[in-house]
Amino acid sequence: MKYILVTGGVISGIGKGIIASSVGTLLKSCGLHVTSIKIDPYINIDAGTFSPYEHGEVFVLDDGGEVDLDLGNYERFLDIRLTKDNNLTTGKIYLSVINKERRGDYLGKTVQVVPHITDAIQECVVRQAKVSVDDDGVEPQVCVIELGGTVGDIESMPFIEAFRQFQFKVKRENFCNIHVSLVPQPNATGEQKTKPTQNSVRELRGLGLSPDLVCRVTALLAHSHNPFSIVICVQDVSSVYRVPLLLEEQGVVSYFCERLYLPVEMPPRKMLSKWKEMADRSDRLLERVCIALVGKYTKLADSYTSVIKALEHSALAINHKLEVTYIDSADLEPATQEEEPVKYHEAWQRLCSRRVGTWGFGVRGTEGKMLATNWARKQNKPFLGVCLGMQLAVCEFARNVLGWEDANSTEFNPETKHPVVIDMPEHNSGQMGGTMRLGKRRTIFTSANSVMRKLYGNVEFVDERHRHRFEVNRELKHHFEKKGFQFVGQDVKGERMEVIELDDHCYFVGVQYHPEFTSRPIKPSPPYFGLLLAAAGKLPGYLAKGCRLSPRY
Repeated sequence: MKYILVTGGVISGIGKGIIASSVGTLLKSCGLHVTSIKIDPYINIDAGTFSPYEHGEVFVLDDGGEVDLDLGNYERFLDIRLTKDNNLTTGKIYLSVINKERRGDYLGKTVQVVPHITDAIQECVVRQAKVSVDDDGVEPQVCVIELGGTVGDIESMPFIEAFRQFQFKVKRENFCNIHVSLVPQPNATGEQKTKPTQNSVRELRGLGLSPDLVCRVTALLAHSHNPFSIVICVQDVSSVYRVPLLLEEQGVVSYFCERLYLPVEMPPRKMLSKWKEMADRSDRLLERVCIALVGKYTKLADSYTSVIKALEHSALAINHKLEVTYIDSADLEPATQEEEPVKYHEAWQRLCSRRVGTWGFGVRGTEGKMLATNWARKQNKPFLGVCLGMQLAVCEFARNVLGWEDANSTEFNPETKHPVVIDMPEHNSGQMGGTMRLGKRRTIFTSANSVMRKLYGNVEFVDERHRHRFEVNRELKHHFEKKGFQFVGQDVKGERMEVIELDDHCYFVGVQYHPEFTSRPIKPSPPYFGLLLAAAGKLPGYLAKGCRLSPRY
């Protein structure tokens, strides 16, 4: 097994995840089996209880793991399926050690950070690196490990020490450290400053790791006096699809082959042709498709990373450039009209010039989401509601078509006389973390004429990832179906409503699951693909041709 550790310096959020994903993509393009591990030094057990403003979106895996959004990058870039154990946290490590201590596994010894915590970290890495993440079930040959945060963070110290020991256990020819750092270029002088990176590297070396250096900069380095084996300049590029190409052009594959004695049988250039084609096509796109994303976490784009990626994949598939307008759903509500009328009217103006999608958790902004849904339904605008977005579409229809004025979810109004969305008792344990209906679940299509079924390739069922604690009240569904509001997808027992469609509408779809988590650059998610086709006016032609794009697309 070959291990590649990716660490960061100077500041966080400069693209360690993209670089780690790109390195994995390059090695997979050489015919190697690659897996990835993300280490987050926070004490939380997982990302399930985070606000998206705290740490970006919560990414959900097949096994129900609620993990860091970087695992989404790994899955999209490498086209692999990870598990919850591919995301290590300080909380997980300490919990496992404390549980062992309570069982008496340490035979009365004093339990300490060194060696017990550091040993636990190494054991988890070695164990998870062997787990297959490809459909063929083959054990990986390379494990790319990203350590979150920056060197010097106090919570990262046990992990740094663990890998200091680890490099000697697995031998130098099986371990490599990439250090990703920012080289700032102040506007006042225009001169690139390498001192912060030098200090970061010095600190890492003082902790026992001697890195190979990857500089994350906004422009190519003018010059470099570097004592390390290799310097890679990853300047800002037009598309993330270009990052693997940029690394390959600078000899990263050749370096790893020599440094880690990798059994590479084929050059990556041919395998990377799809990435170059996607990057070139993305840069050439002229036609635009405009989407309004209505939610409650719109101030931070990372809150909807997978949604934006799914939209980008679909836009690229129809040769359109994506333009997303973020709209805070609370800005659409009457309360905002009274308090801040300018913000209210601007929000509605932006909404009325776009196609609509709604997302989000929590009570704030739910009325605004329903108002946006109502507008899309009445104006025959393409609409996609995901998870809560679907539930609120049910509430909106019940209020304005069925005439149930107080219709609501019991999440927001437990006393409603028309509880069209209710909680699932088996998932309401009183705890917050890990208690929702999580992970891959099967949805059975109940209608042969369903648009969603056709978009999925006319299959009888699909397996998609879920993350919810409330569901549509199936006892009331016949009232909806009489008015053309169809529940075209249900779970395997026919108890849970999974997919909705509205008759006589250009595209009005809601899904209880999160299809964005399984979208891939060359295989866009069908619900998002349908939304983009409808927004571009291409959906009727696509369906008429048997769900095939014309040669032009």
